[in-house]
Amino acid sequence: MKKSIIALALCAAIPALACAKKPKKVTEPEPAPAPVVVEEETPEITEECLMNISLFVESSKNKAYADAYGPWLEVYKTCPNANKAIYSRGAQILEWKYNNATTDEEKKQIREMALQMHDKRIKYFGDDPKYPTAYILGQKALDYCKYYEEDALKLDAYNWLKESVTALGDKSQLNVIQKLMELSNDLYKADANKYGGQYLTDYAMVSPILQSIWDNPAAKNSTDAAKLKEYVDNAFALSGAASCDKLDELYANYVQTNGQYLEDMLKLMKLYRRVGCTESEVYFAAAEAAHKLQPTTESASGCGSMSLKKGNYNDAIDYYRQAIDLIDDTDPEADENRADLQYRISYVYLDKLHRLADARTFANLAMNSNPNEKGRCYIIIGLCYAASQPYQTPDYPAAKAAILNKTVFWAAVDKFNKAKAVDASCTDDANKLIATYSKYFPSKEELFDLPAEFGSGTFIVGGWINETTTVRAKKD
Repeated sequence: MKKSIIALALCAAIPALACAKKPKKVTEPEPAPAPVVVEEETPEITEECLMNISLFVESSKNKAYADAYGPWLEVYKTCPNANKAIYSRGAQILEWKYNNATTDEEKKQIREMALQMHDKRIKYFGDDPKYPTAYILGQKALDYCKYYEEDALKLDAYNWLKESVTALGDKSQLNVIQKLMELSNDLYKADANKYGGQYLTDYAMVSPILQSIWDNPAAKNSTDAAKLKEYVDNAFALSGAASCDKLDELYANYVQTNGQYLEDMLKLMKLYRRVGCTESEVYFAAAEAAHKLQPTTESASGCGSMSLKKGNYNDAIDYYRQAIDLIDDTDPEADENRADLQYRISYVYLDKLHRLADARTFANLAMNSNPNEKGRCYIIIGLCYAASQPYQTPDYPAAKAAILNKTVFWAAVDKFNKAKAVDASCTDDANKLIATYSKYFPSKEELFDLPAEFGSGTFIVGGWINETTTVRAKKD
């Protein structure tokens, strides 16, 4: 993204692009079936029931669901308290039945049964230590999302998922956590004012849960949890729901407790960068911790931004140079990252240290690294020229030096014209700068006073600039 060069004079930060997404069209869903009212008496488990359980379990193992359906349905109706397999295998059998249904009415009946089956399981097996009520609610929500796709918001499913994850914490199934955050994100996009706080709360709950699973070496799903956390973080960053202050609240103590883990720090920095919070003290602390563990382009760049904010401009340049040296050339974004860092150095030299020749050098390097940077780099160079006074009175009479120093504005305007020629997104900034600095061109009278210098119609601006330009007078 090209940032206004005028704004650079006020702020060194380069914000991330925020993409607004259109809200989903909300349609009124068909209401979910009410929870089944399960009879109070305990059904008798007969020999016939046990035999039917054996039949449908064996058939479903072999994916012979047509053979499994009859005995399963009989058990489900007559002895639903007999075995948990009625529900685990029943979910597979009903999915097969639904996919092979030929009428809408049949599909409706099957999906209602699929949800009511979870209610029965809660009644008879909700106190199971391994698969308690909270677990069953998560599975019910997943089935609702599968069978009721026409419901855009799926509030019922969202509430079941929230109850499940809240109760189970890091014992939650990853697919349940993922679906909770996807639905929370959908709700936020549908109505940011109504669901924005809820989305932040959900993220604040889920993020440490995934971190806990990821950090547990004994957890079989540790690697998957790490991937899911990155997915959830990315969605959160891109949603626009996260303010820097809110992120700082969530992660205020995170660096202190996890600062010894390089991967954790790099992921946190990546999240902050995507949200556009690279001026945050938490981001700086993560960058500093990561840089001490193992310097990387990301950590060095973060330390550079920290130094820039604190007014340590030479340190900022040193860190940005380190970041460039650490770039992995096999990275598809290597040239883009290198150009961005070179541009940052150019900006510091121009705006903070007034080392104009060095600023031009790094602006040219940025253009060479990534031609897409040409627009804003030409503007930087133009500003360098406009800030220069290459003609000094020890070498020229004061009146002549004053006129010659106005030639830098010709060279500056040339660069602003180049900027908008190569990058249309720079047009507005370039036109404003052209209008501003054209007012400082030499007047007709001043051009007349120096015929030897300006008579040919072209002029080489001296000093470190050394640019050939066209002679032109200020407009009256």
